[in-house]
Amino acid sequence: MLGTIVNTSTIIIGSVTGSIIKKGIKEEYKEALFNAMGLAATGLGINAVVQNMPKSNFPVLFIVALALGSLLGTVLDIDNRFQKMTQRFSGKGRLGEGLSTGILLFCIGTLSILGPINSALYGDNTYLFTNATLDLVTSCVLASAYGIGMVLTAGVLFLWQGLIYLLACLLGDFMTPDMMTEISVVGGFLIASSGISILKIKDIKTLNMLPALLVPVVFFAIYYAFV
Repeated sequence: MLGTIVNTSTIIIGSVTGSIIKKGIKEEYKEALFNAMGLAATGLGINAVVQNMPKSNFPVLFIVALALGSLLGTVLDIDNRFQKMTQRFSGKGRLGEGLSTGILLFCIGTLSILGPINSALYGDNTYLFTNATLDLVTSCVLASAYGIGMVLTAGVLFLWQGLIYLLACLLGDFMTPDMMTEISVVGGFLIASSGISILKIKDIKTLNMLPALLVPVVFFAIYYAFV
């Protein structure tokens, strides 16, 4: 868990640093930061899709995952519930948008998923230390745009990577490269959709799509049971 602890710490440090910088930034500069984060999220999402899709042995699975996941998330109204919860702490600010973007960027990347697995199975924290460096910079920029509330993403990351670490210890053989590839493809689309929303190209309720990440897991559980 050392890698996860380091990764969590860097997000806290980055968020605090960014929130301090925020106080001296003019409104037009903050808007420039929003645009920068939107472009970065869109680019990172597209990159994740382009890198992992050629490795996929189930090329239609991501479509099914996005469709079913979006439907389930909309029924559960995840995005609206999340926005209402964050507004209690931030008033009418854009913290909810920042948190949803931060959670996706920090948690759904390939390094954040494969890192805890490598740590649990091989004691290798290289991925997590690399991810921590990237998250330090990203959290600083996000907090400079959205405020100190971004520090909450550190707790989400710790729980997320801790869960993956625990599952890898218990179910290492089940978490195959094929499954990680499909999850990374779906995750890439979610990160890109978050960026599109920040850029105000289209209001995509990305949080409603989060259940899509569970579809590949369910699919492979059924697939391995019969193959």
